[in-house]
Amino acid sequence: MNKNYKQYTQFMKALGDETRVKILDMLSCGELCACNILEEFHITQPTLSYHMKILSESGLIKSRKDGIWMKYSINKDSLDLLTDFFEKISNNIQK
Repeated sequence: MNKNYKQYTQFMKALGDETRVKILDMLSCGELCACNILEEFHITQPTLSYHMKILSESGLIKSRKDGIWMKYSINKDSLDLLTDFFEKISNNIQK
């Protein structure tokens, strides 16, 4: 297993906020427009942009421009990397 601790730390820092965890959960159902994500929160658009930037920079989500809107989706490769890390730890625990 590749031990990229810096990357794991970025993932976990990004998920260290309840709003960002909820956004990741929302994106598990598929790609969403920022406007649809914003509807689920009592935050401003700049605050949502801040959260999306953190998730994007961590590598957990991907973004693409669609006209005037930003669309977001989970980066499956990054999620798999994080999942593998936790599975490895779980498998190493003596039972």
